[in-house]
Amino acid sequence: MLRGVVAVSLLGLPAPHPGHPADPPAITVHERVRHQEIDGFGISQAFRRNELLKALTEEQQREILDLWFDRREGAGLSILRLGIGSSPAGSPYDHMVSIQPEDPGGPDAPPKYVWDGDDNSQVWLAQAAKAYGVKRFYADAWSAPGYMKDNGDDKNGGTLKPEWRRAYADYLLAYTKFYAREGIKITDLGFTNEPDWTATYASMRFTPEQAAEFVKVLGPVARGVKVACCDSFGWNEAKAYTAAIEADPEARRWVKTHTGHTYASPVDAPLPTGGKTWMSEWNPNGDTWNEAWDDGSGYDGFTIAQAVHDALTLGDVSAYVYWLGGSRGATRALLQIDDTARTYRVSKRMWALAAYSRFIRPGAVRVEATAADPALKVSAFRNPDGSRVVEVLNTGTAPVTWKGVRGRATAYLTDEGHSLTPSPVAGGTVTLQPRALTTIVIR
Repeated sequence: MLRGVVAVSLLGLPAPHPGHPADPPAITVHERVRHQEIDGFGISQAFRRNELLKALTEEQQREILDLWFDRREGAGLSILRLGIGSSPAGSPYDHMVSIQPEDPGGPDAPPKYVWDGDDNSQVWLAQAAKAYGVKRFYADAWSAPGYMKDNGDDKNGGTLKPEWRRAYADYLLAYTKFYAREGIKITDLGFTNEPDWTATYASMRFTPEQAAEFVKVLGPVARGVKVACCDSFGWNEAKAYTAAIEADPEARRWVKTHTGHTYASPVDAPLPTGGKTWMSEWNPNGDTWNEAWDDGSGYDGFTIAQAVHDALTLGDVSAYVYWLGGSRGATRALLQIDDTARTYRVSKRMWALAAYSRFIRPGAVRVEATAADPALKVSAFRNPDGSRVVEVLNTGTAPVTWKGVRGRATAYLTDEGHSLTPSPVAGGTVTLQPRALTTIVIR
């Protein structure tokens, strides 16, 4: 998706001293070399995690909502991923209840939908996110209800029975209509989550070819909603799903966003499509709650910053959606919520994501950026309002000085002791601290 061929420095170069060649700038941004458009950054609170949040006081709820969605003090997230339930009525916590928990009498019988206006506490969060300005709501199904599948269970894999394809497509569309009733427009709709992974929780298998076939059933039904596919278990694995859709002209017509996760494999290259792509779910492995920025655990803030950088620059993704915003216990969510003690804690993972999401807004375009020092991982963006954002992750152990920043600029530092701590850029010079993420915003 590379556009343009002329490389022009956006932020300027230091003037060379007469008689001496100029040292290369630490960072050079080429505004005319354009890459992908950004749709946003987000979280999911599926599997009834909002019930934890609602157990807190109203003041604590507001604090957490500010952390997630406020653009001045928090992350300014712009995408919320919702889970379309598939479990029977009366299911316990962690099981998302279906809008049609009972078989209506077969695939051709009139549907018997049940809508409580709450949807496993997701409607409340969606309405709150909308009040902060969130406009992108991605509803995704982990499975069809068990009676639609060959294993008779919404859990443990199994596949969708062919005779239930149209009824399942109608079911998904009905979900979007229920949300519209609550004032929430579902903008993006997915029918499968990790179709290449059998889980003990809600899960359903599709091969790439089966997914492409179902797209041709769902697409004509889901008018006004962007169809997303296929949330594969790994990024490399997602390439097969994207390739199958791209190879089928009718399926390609309906899929607007190609999605993949990064559990089985990380982002290492773009998916094989000219369309939009999202990294739509990931958090790192780990067995403890961790609030550190850079401790080598593999689930600290620094790890998340590197993963976001790689997704944007290696994968050309247009969105990055983290799993989860908040959860309980030994979670790698952004926040830990203790619904019994009625407390919450914030990790550095939260601030790593916020360094990107607060400043890189929907509609921004990534432009080419290079660094003279290989220890610097750099990406640059131009927002719709004309502001420019340069993200620099210094992976080295020494500070690097960047001279020649032009314009009114502010640098925001995120490391062990700082969480988007701002400082004005004086004299066009920024010190890029070691093992730190520096976000430079030029207005």
